[in-house]
Amino acid sequence: MNKRAISLRAEHALKTVTPLLQFFSESRWAKRFGTPGICDFTIGNPHEMPMPAFVDALKHSVEPQDRYWYAYKMNEENPRRVVAASLKKWRGMEFEVEDIFLTNGATGALAVVLHTIADAGNEVIYTTPSWFLYDSIIINTGAVPVPVKALPDSFDLDLDAIEEAITEKTSAVIVNSPHNPTGRVYSERTLRALSAILSRASARYGHSVYLISDEAYARIIFDGMDFPSPAAFYDRTIVVYTYGKTLLTPGQRIGYLALHPAMPERAQLRKAIWSQQMLNSWAFPNALMQHALGELDNIAIDVEGLQRKRDLVVRELSSMGYRMRPPEGTFYCLIRSPLADDRVFVDMLAEHDVFCIPGSLQGAEGYFRLSLTGSEEMIGKALPIFRQVLQEARSSARAAAPHLQPG
Repeated sequence: MNKRAISLRAEHALKTVTPLLQFFSESRWAKRFGTPGICDFTIGNPHEMPMPAFVDALKHSVEPQDRYWYAYKMNEENPRRVVAASLKKWRGMEFEVEDIFLTNGATGALAVVLHTIADAGNEVIYTTPSWFLYDSIIINTGAVPVPVKALPDSFDLDLDAIEEAITEKTSAVIVNSPHNPTGRVYSERTLRALSAILSRASARYGHSVYLISDEAYARIIFDGMDFPSPAAFYDRTIVVYTYGKTLLTPGQRIGYLALHPAMPERAQLRKAIWSQQMLNSWAFPNALMQHALGELDNIAIDVEGLQRKRDLVVRELSSMGYRMRPPEGTFYCLIRSPLADDRVFVDMLAEHDVFCIPGSLQGAEGYFRLSLTGSEEMIGKALPIFRQVLQEARSSARAAAPHLQPG
């Protein structure tokens, strides 16, 4: 009799996601979540009421217009057309309606596309630091994650390391720009170079090496920067997007994946992706979100307000002695921990009800991540605590190793 209660694949995936589960269920933050007065800079949750325009969009769509209004929904025609028109306006590219697949946010899109293009034992490359779940989602499809470290300090793609990591087994490279957690926006020059690398690899191995472009934060760009999408430079790009970041409503999930209009394998992928949506827990957005998408696509959070908060955090923490590279997009700041063990430092902040994410949860050991979705009032309340805990950390570091300088 097989005594194993879960599959080897599920067991492997569980090991990779356990530190995250522990943080979200057992940490000081988990025990204090939602308590009035705390300063919560952990995840990209809203800390103010939803945008009235978002609520209005749902209200306008909640009243059924026919008997099938809340029937089973898959990739419905009208919202797919909304996405195609939006991409044309946004990117100047003619995405086909048939190449757009509506998903439960970016997480659902990533799971679906990886189940579609990667066989067991295939390799999927991604850059670290990274979003929490790339590793686990890749493992859960049976593929092998291949993390490649970003260039230090700049956090740009290490193109040489990526090229070296590509093998005959490589199915895809995941690129996340603007990048969570560093806030880096990859340049056109970098993406053109990456395209050349992937084109050479595809020709060398006789199969497409796909580029999965995770563009969850593509509408959250600071300082008037341009956002170059990898899709502009590589015809085997699969664009992944979620509205949850732009709308700051992560609990109402809708997103999509879109196949490049010049992708050679589009016809083969269309039905395969649709079938994987059906088989992966009905990975389509619910009816209400699809009906409302025509309005939701035109709504966005106050990016200028986020930039003001970014400027405030960068200015004030830098003046205290914290080290960071100002993010070019997203709503996160990745900050160097004054202690080598970022978990210890984050726990010191938590003792004062200031909560951040330890960088080690995202492959950014020695850093911590601060979410700018916290209110300005919250930031103002937390600043004296950041100063106090920095001094405490430096004192403890000197006491533990007087011959060493703190990080």
